[in-house]
Amino acid sequence: MSSIGTVRLVGAGPGDPGLITVRGLEALRNADVVVYDRLSPASLLTRADADAELISAAKSPGSAALTQAEINELLIDRARHGHKVCRLKGGDPFVFGRGGEEAAALRDAGVPFEVIPGVTSAIGAAAYAGIPVTHRGIASSVTIVTGSEYPRAKRMSVDWGGIAQTNGTIVVLMGATKIGEIANVLIANGRSDEEPAAAIRHGTSPAQITVVGTLANIESRVVEAGLTAPLALVIGDVVKMRDRISWFDTLPLFGKRALVTRARSQASRLAGGLSALGAEVVECPVIKSVPLDDISELDSVLLGLNRFDWVAFASPNGVNQVFDRMQNLRKDARTFSANLIAAVGPATVEALKSQGIVADLIPDTFSAEGLVAAFRSIEVTPKSAVVFRSDIGRETLPRGLRQLGTKVTEVAAYRTMAAEDSAQIAFQAFEEGVDVTTFTSSSTVRNLVGLLDGDVTGINNSYVACMGPVTAQTANESGIRVDLIPEEQSIPAMISAVAKHYTRGD
Repeated sequence: MSSIGTVRLVGAGPGDPGLITVRGLEALRNADVVVYDRLSPASLLTRADADAELISAAKSPGSAALTQAEINELLIDRARHGHKVCRLKGGDPFVFGRGGEEAAALRDAGVPFEVIPGVTSAIGAAAYAGIPVTHRGIASSVTIVTGSEYPRAKRMSVDWGGIAQTNGTIVVLMGATKIGEIANVLIANGRSDEEPAAAIRHGTSPAQITVVGTLANIESRVVEAGLTAPLALVIGDVVKMRDRISWFDTLPLFGKRALVTRARSQASRLAGGLSALGAEVVECPVIKSVPLDDISELDSVLLGLNRFDWVAFASPNGVNQVFDRMQNLRKDARTFSANLIAAVGPATVEALKSQGIVADLIPDTFSAEGLVAAFRSIEVTPKSAVVFRSDIGRETLPRGLRQLGTKVTEVAAYRTMAAEDSAQIAFQAFEEGVDVTTFTSSSTVRNLVGLLDGDVTGINNSYVACMGPVTAQTANESGIRVDLIPEEQSIPAMISAVAKHYTRGD
C-alpha cells in the first residue's frame, strides 16, 4: 500500500459550473478519484482527469446510491490506497451537505482532508433570480434553514417560532414537499400571509424557474407551475427586488439549449460564451484530434524548419500538436526564429501566443481563403512555405500558395477522428430538444450526421449556425438547412450572431 492520500471536500456550487472556486477546480482536475453528488453540476465532471475514477454517490429523497456510512468508508478507503480524492458536493459542503460528518469520519480514521467552500444555493439561487437575501432598509439578516427534519429527531429540530420573529429574510432548502406546512407555521408565529415569497428550482442553471407569490399562496403557485425538488424557498420583502434587478433569466439565450459539436479540447470558448448568455449548453464533441501514428515526416520538417520562408498554421490544434511534438524533440519557440509565421484566425493566433510566438500574418477574413488573400497582398511572394494541418485538412491554403508560385510542403500535424463515444449524447440531446445547433467545420457536420445515422430531422428542427460558407455548404449537402453564417469566421462572431438572432425575437 502506498502512502496515505488526501480527501478534499469541494463545494461545487448550486448549478452553474462556473461558480466553483479556482481552488475547487484545481482539486477536481488533480484528483485520482471523484466522488460526486446528484446536485453537483454534471458538466464539471468533464474537467476531471481523463483517467480519474468517477463514483456517483447520488442520494435523493427516498433513495441513495450509497448510504452516508458507505460514502465515508469509500473516502477513507481510496485515501488509504494513496489516492487524491475529490468529494464533489453540490452547493457548500458545510451547508446542509453533511460535509461535517464526512470530515469527522476522516479525522477519526486519520485521513488528511481539506475543506474547499462553495456557493450555497441559499445565496446563489436567490442572486440568479434577482433577489438579494439582504438589502439595506429591507432586511439586515438572513436565516438559512432546512425544510426536512433530521430522520432520528424525536422532536422538531427547527424553532420555526423563533425564526418567524427574526424579521429578516428566510431561505428554506430541502423543503419542496413541505412548503404549505412551512408557510402555515410561519404565519401562525407572526409573519404576514401577504409577505412575499419566491420558489426557485434549479437555481443558477439555464433550467432555472422562479415562481413568486406570498406566504398564503406560494404553495399553490408552485403546484400550478409543476415545480419539484430541488427548490430554494426565499421569504421576505427582498423578493420584491426581483422586479427591478432580475438579470439571469433576462439574458438573450436564457432557456435555450445549444448543441456544441467542436472537439472537446476546443469547445470551451464556444460553450462558455453561449453559457454566459444564459444558454444550457450540451457539449457533444463529434471530432477529436489525436497524435499521428507515424510522426517521421512531421519530425523531419520540425528539424529542418530553416528551409522555409514561411510557416502557416491552419488551426489551434495544429499549433498544439506541433509544440507537443517539439517538446519530445527538446525544441521550443526558438526553432521558428528563421521563419515568418501565418495563422488562419484568432484562436490559432492565441494558441501561438501561448507558446511565445506572435504571428506575422493574420487575414482579415478568418479562413483559409482569407489567408491566401492576405499572402497575395504582401509585397514579396513567399518562395517556400510549410503548412501544418490535420490529416484531412482542406487543400485551399496549400493550393492558393502554389498558385502564387510558392513551393509548398504540406504536413499533417495530427489526425482528426470521429468521436464515436458521443453518439448517445447526440441522440439524447435531440430527443430532449435542441434549440441551437452549432457547426464550426465541415468535419463537425459530417461526423454529427454520421453519429445520428444520417437522420438530420432533429438538427433541422433547431436553429443551425455554421462558421463559414464552406461549413454551410457541407451542411446543405448533408440535407441540413442553415440559418446563420456569421460575417466573421470566429467563435466570438458566432456567439454574437446567435445572441442577436434571439434578441430580435426571430
